[in-house]
Amino acid sequence: MDIVKSGLVGSTVELRCVFINSKPPLSSHTQAVRQRTPSLEDTTIVFNNLRLSDEAAYICEYTTFPAGNRENMVNLTVYARPVTQMTLTTPTIIARGQKRKMTVATCLSANGKPPSVIKWDTKLKGEATFQETRNPNGTVTVRSNYVVIPSRETHRQKLTCVVTYRTERFTDSVILNVQYEPEVKIEGFDGNWYLNRQDVKLTCDADANPAVTVYQWKLLNGSLPKNVEIKNNTLFFKGPVTYELGGTYVCDATNSIGTRSGLVEVNVTEFPIHPPPDGHEIPQEQSSSGAAIGGAVGGVALLVGGAALLFFFLRRRQRTFKGDYSTKKHVFGNGYSKAGGLPAHPPAPKSLQYPDDSDDEKKPAQIGGGPGGFEAGERDFDGNSEDLKRPYFTVDEGESRDYDERTLAFQYEPETEIADDMVSQTDGSVISKKEWYV
Repeated sequence: MDIVKSGLVGSTVELRCVFINSKPPLSSHTQAVRQRTPSLEDTTIVFNNLRLSDEAAYICEYTTFPAGNRENMVNLTVYARPVTQMTLTTPTIIARGQKRKMTVATCLSANGKPPSVIKWDTKLKGEATFQETRNPNGTVTVRSNYVVIPSRETHRQKLTCVVTYRTERFTDSVILNVQYEPEVKIEGFDGNWYLNRQDVKLTCDADANPAVTVYQWKLLNGSLPKNVEIKNNTLFFKGPVTYELGGTYVCDATNSIGTRSGLVEVNVTEFPIHPPPDGHEIPQEQSSSGAAIGGAVGGVALLVGGAALLFFFLRRRQRTFKGDYSTKKHVFGNGYSKAGGLPAHPPAPKSLQYPDDSDDEKKPAQIGGGPGGFEAGERDFDGNSEDLKRPYFTVDEGESRDYDERTLAFQYEPETEIADDMVSQTDGSVISKKEWYV
């Protein structure tokens, strides 16, 4: 005889009870639904339609004489397969702007014994709740709700309920149908709308459930250009691009849930920022004007560079020029100072200072001839010469005319002595008090 026996509700179950030695008389006290064979040797009972109330511990007892009583017990367990069902909370789920949580689907495992285990299989972000209810007949009903925040992302997401009962596994799935306001985006502006560009347009793309029924276009702070043609959700701009096309364009998309808007800022430039995607060349007028502007800019840059170089050269020469006002010696002229007005003519010195070079050089320099003077063949003096009319000329000019160095030797003092005896002029320069005027 079996010790343990089980079966599902509505199934057939046998509880075997057989006595091997049947010669002595015996009696059976087993309470059975039906005996398989009406004999004392085999008292097996059969449950044709097992019910939950049949669950119990059954004892098979034989009474013999003079051996006494013999018995055995079997435990009958009755299981109830649950009814599994998955449903949507509502056929249509509406996504509201408040973003509130709501139950979108329910998975039910009813009247099971023992209770089932429910799990959810989905990529949708949400949370599940579980509830168990014990029925009077001993079964258990398990309910699980799946809670999400309805949105555009939850539309057409798949929810699968997985119910595990003992060794069995049941699955059921639903597809969420979420209605939401349009999600609007304007396409067509690539950031490269330039003058005379052709075939430009703006398209209002809206993701909505249900579909958008009305599109409306407008231009902020103004009206749409006259060369605009509206077809469904697209703005077609006829003719070349002009500055009038610039501005902020707004598209309003409406469905049965609500209205949402999208906008784009259109900027028009004179020249393309990058080559057109279709490979068309820029019009000749734009190329010519661009070349002219480029040439003008290049010319201005060249002039500025040249002026900077000239200023640097003159500045450097002024700083390194030894014949400035502090050391210039007026050899020729009528006594006028370059920086000042008409100073009094100083008296001619009675004696001249000669450098200690040689005896030949310790002689007064004679202009026009003699040792150390100018040779007649080298330079002829003329009363009307431009050199005699000039107030002065510098040593550098004298050197450029190949004058003899000894001619001007008597006019120079050492640099250290000149630096100690300087006179400021009205133009900011300085000259030495020891200058000789001829």
